[in-house]
Amino acid sequence: MSAIDKFREILNGRHNYAKAWKERTGGKAVGWLCSYSPVEIMHAAGMLPVRVLGSHEVQDVTDRYLFPTVCPFSRDALAQGLKGRYDYLDGLTMARTCSHVQGTFDNWRNYVPTPFIYFIWFPCHRASARATECLVGELKDFKEAIEKFTGREITVADLDRSIDLFNKNRSLMRQVYEFRKSENPPITGAECMEMVVASQLMDIEEHNELLEQLLEELPSRDLDRKTGLRLMMVGSEMDDIVFVRMMEELGCTVVIDEHCTGSRYFWDDVIPQDDRLAAIANRYINRWPCPAVSSDFSDRLDRVLQHAKDWDVQGVLVYQQKFCDPHEFDIPSLQEMFKEHDIPTLMLEFDVLSRSGSFVHV
Repeated sequence: MSAIDKFREILNGRHNYAKAWKERTGGKAVGWLCSYSPVEIMHAAGMLPVRVLGSHEVQDVTDRYLFPTVCPFSRDALAQGLKGRYDYLDGLTMARTCSHVQGTFDNWRNYVPTPFIYFIWFPCHRASARATECLVGELKDFKEAIEKFTGREITVADLDRSIDLFNKNRSLMRQVYEFRKSENPPITGAECMEMVVASQLMDIEEHNELLEQLLEELPSRDLDRKTGLRLMMVGSEMDDIVFVRMMEELGCTVVIDEHCTGSRYFWDDVIPQDDRLAAIANRYINRWPCPAVSSDFSDRLDRVLQHAKDWDVQGVLVYQQKFCDPHEFDIPSLQEMFKEHDIPTLMLEFDVLSRSGSFVHV
């Protein structure tokens, strides 16, 4: 089986995969909301970090818990918890970012039985000189809470191993993204999304092995399709692979992305230093920022534009989950920047809870 087929299989059977991992290893699985959650610390405790995602189904169970103006992704994620889809999770954690995801976390804590629940206070002012110091204190408390819950000490060696594994994972995925710069990429945008989302659901060592297999397969892989228009996708959470596949079938290829389920999740490494928690904190403080924690548009826009140039994009799909205020504030600046560089944009608003007519052209 090819690496891409394996990523797709695991993605489609994500819950069965996690249950089988628990049965095989005797370990605990901990869910996480938002890409600012420190997966290295969870992994160092011998746990399987599992990103909580929705199912893209029309749901009718969250209206009594969340306002209808909460983004569809947050409502969909909570619905999965309320329906018992994540009943195998031993814990749930979140690092503070947007109020909508926090609403999912708060209601999960109150209404979805989960043995271990932990909220990490991520600094509101990321650019502050004290932001890293603040986050180091939060991560220390988080580490101690996990140790108490698991009955296992997280050693320096444990942290070093997890940091190395996740850094390797990030490096390997960046290498895959390099193949998308070619005139005829050997991998589609939808396939890359399957790869990245799978990395947030499965054992990191197993994912690394599949990435190494994929990097061996890509040089000789022929998609037998025209690349067409080279597109970039920029916006809020995006795991609607069905939509991306449908879009690419119409004669384009997504050659690069910038969203929290894609490159923004994995792009930056943990830079080693003597204080391992400080190293992890520095990574999350200084990583490619989400608009929900960005105090300066320029720290996002410069990097987004450079990616558009490096991957030779001819158009940009700028999108947001419906009611996502942080990304909605981001959109005018993005559109203005791309206009100044003669790169056309299309803005779409997504509602992942409606499979038919799941987006609106704005």
